[in-house]
Amino acid sequence: MFDSSETLLNRIRLGEDTSLELKAVRFKGARVSSPKRDDLANELAAMANTHDSVLVLGVDDKTREITGIPLAKLEALERYVFEICNESIRPPVQFRAFRMELPDSTGTRKPVLKVEVPRSLFVHESPNGYFCRQGSSKRKMPPDFLARLFQQRSQARLIRFEEQPVPQSNPSDLSETLWKRFTTRSEEPADITLEKRGLLSREESGALRASVAGILLCCERPERFLPSAFIQAVRYRGATQDSNYQLDAREITGPLDEQIACAMAFYRRNQSVRAMKVPHRIDLPQFSERAVFEAIVNAVAHRDYSIAGSKIRLFMFDDRLELYSPGALPNTVTIESIALRQATRNELVTSLLMEVPVAQTAGSVGRGCYMEKRGDGVPIIMNQSLELSGRKPFYRLIDDSELLLTIYAAAEPNNNDA
Repeated sequence: MFDSSETLLNRIRLGEDTSLELKAVRFKGARVSSPKRDDLANELAAMANTHDSVLVLGVDDKTREITGIPLAKLEALERYVFEICNESIRPPVQFRAFRMELPDSTGTRKPVLKVEVPRSLFVHESPNGYFCRQGSSKRKMPPDFLARLFQQRSQARLIRFEEQPVPQSNPSDLSETLWKRFTTRSEEPADITLEKRGLLSREESGALRASVAGILLCCERPERFLPSAFIQAVRYRGATQDSNYQLDAREITGPLDEQIACAMAFYRRNQSVRAMKVPHRIDLPQFSERAVFEAIVNAVAHRDYSIAGSKIRLFMFDDRLELYSPGALPNTVTIESIALRQATRNELVTSLLMEVPVAQTAGSVGRGCYMEKRGDGVPIIMNQSLELSGRKPFYRLIDDSELLLTIYAAAEPNNNDA
């Protein structure tokens, strides 16, 4: 927003409004003394809760004079903004910072920091509560307004989160190679076809954006827009989660189907394969490949993508595999009924995964496409793992916000190793 110096300067001359906030900056030694941390956090959260906005640091909000930032302190100021957005606001606010020079009233060009804050997918809480912008001021949101905003941002689950438009995205952020998997030949323009399929979505203003589902399945780098949409995979030596015993680790990014295939490649690379003679050699894998595939697919397809700062975690140990998936159980499913019920949180994502053939790199998993929506995923996990290890996997809900699946490794063979 306001990309050129001339455009930004003209907006500053007009003064603050819903999309523009101005702040002079003062330092005490090397540290920022004004604006105060909590005050700036309230402003940034209000911007993210309301509208695509720009904060210009180095401009007096009353006189509109360009006061500037000492060049040597720009780095410290940008770090100050980063710390506020990530530590003082929940969930953290995404922003983009640009260093610019603007002329003051004498024509002297002075450095300023322009901070772009897009309207967020989430509702953000700052140190003094929940704020929004009304004109040039921030206002604490009354309960009824806050409730409506939660509904609009899907955190009350009245609107599917996966169908929401992603702020700051554009149709061009979707890869044609990827989105063509979900379209058939049509004489309609691509934008119309993609909107019908739910890969594009319109904001209230009418602007066409990529949807959350579109970003997850048709963007080469979904983490640009949804920073937590990836899998953290770690192989530990022994049975303890300790970074000192970490054998392999990877952050698995990319479209969801690519994440599944790469997670399976990580699993195969790190699992132990034992052998026994009865009388011929028989290889004994540590875990059932099909069970692990079903578990990873379920985690990717059914996790709650509206939970900021929480990722899927795949941890492998000598004696077990642990898979953490953000979000509570969907609908009325319980831990006790999980193997008997078929329910999904992300209808659009799962429907699209039904159209994607399983990559060869995913291994021999007994199905043609990533999803089938027959409700047999959990029974496969249970039965295949029990048959291999003699121990039934179990699910545990942590703080009603994260689902943990534990799959036990096969026991050491009693016969002589090959």
